Amino acid sequence: MPWAEPDSGFTERFEDFVALLAQRTDKTTVAKLLRIAWTSVGRIIERVVRRYGGEPTARVHGLRRIGIDELSYRKGHKYVTIVTDLDAHRIVWVVEGRKAKDLDGFFDALGPKGVAALEVAAIDMSKAFQAALRERAPHVDVVFDRFHVQKLVHDAIDELRRGLVAKATDPAHKEALKKTRRALQRSPWRLSRKDLDKLKTLEELNAPLYRAYLMKEALAAIFDSASPDELHKLLLDWLDWVEAEGEPPLVRAAETIAKHFDGVVAYLEVGATNALTEGLNRKARVVTSRAYGFRRVKSFMSMLLLCCGGIVLPWPHVMPL
Repeated sequence: MPWAEPDSGFTERFEDFVALLAQRTDKTTVAKLLRIAWTSVGRIIERVVRRYGGEPTARVHGLRRIGIDELSYRKGHKYVTIVTDLDAHRIVWVVEGRKAKDLDGFFDALGPKGVAALEVAAIDMSKAFQAALRERAPHVDVVFDRFHVQKLVHDAIDELRRGLVAKATDPAHKEALKKTRRALQRSPWRLSRKDLDKLKTLEELNAPLYRAYLMKEALAAIFDSASPDELHKLLLDWLDWVEAEGEPPLVRAAETIAKHFDGVVAYLEVGATNALTEGLNRKARVVTSRAYGFRRVKSFMSMLLLCCGGIVLPWPHVMPL
C-alpha cells in the first residue's frame, strides 16, 4: 500500500506520530494512549529511524571528534556501544556488545578517508575501546574523559564508606557514617544543610573518609580550573597525595589514573570537553529507563537513535495533506 511500509500495518503518518510521542514520553504511555502493543511501539520506532535517520554511512560522514561509551540496557551484562559526534552533539552509531570487534562496523562505515579524518576519541578506560582505536585508528588522540576518571574516585569513596560501616563498632562512629553517601558524592553547591552537618561530623569523627572526600573535590577542582600547562603538575601532585595519605580504595583508583596518565592529561590539552558527552549519556540513560520492556535490542538501539540521534519528526498539525 502507498501509505505504509511493506512490513507494517500502520500508515506512515501514524508511525511518525508514535515516534514523536516516544521521543517525549515513556513507551507504556505511548502504547496505552494509542492502544497498540508494546512490541508494535518498538518495531514502529525501528522503521521510523530507518526512514528519518539516514543510511549508516551518512550518519558517520564528516566526523572529527567522537566519544565512545558503553551502556547497559538489561540486567545480566547486556550492553550496547555508543559512538557520539562531539561536535554535532548526537549519537551516530549504536551496536550491541562492548568488545573491540564490535566497533569494526563503525570503522568500516567510515571508510579509509573517514577514519583518516578522525582527530580525537574521548573514551572511558575500557581496554576494548583502546584496542579498537589502536588497530583501526592509531593516529587519533585518545582522551579519557573526565566523567569516567572522576567516577573511579566516586566508586572508591563508596567502597571505603561501606567498608568502614561494616567495621565500625563505636556507636558514635556508626551514627556518623549513617546516610552519608549523598553528602560524599554530591557537588558542594548541591549540598543541603543536613549534608553539610554530616560532613562536619565526619571531619571530627572519621578522618580517613573525610580526607577521601577532600581528595575527590580536589580532583574536580583540577579539572574545573587547571589550564593545560598546569594540569600535568597538579595531577601528579594529586596522585602523590593519594599515594601518601589515601586509603586502599583511593590508592587503587589513583593507580588506574596514573596508568592512563597521558590520556587523562590529553582531556584538556586537546580541548575535548566531555560536557556534551556527559549530557548525552545522561539522556541515553533516561531513554533506557523509558524503553524498559523492549525485548529486541534492535528496538532499544533504534530508540537511542530516535531520541539522541538528532532526528526531527514532523508534528501532525503541520503535516501536508
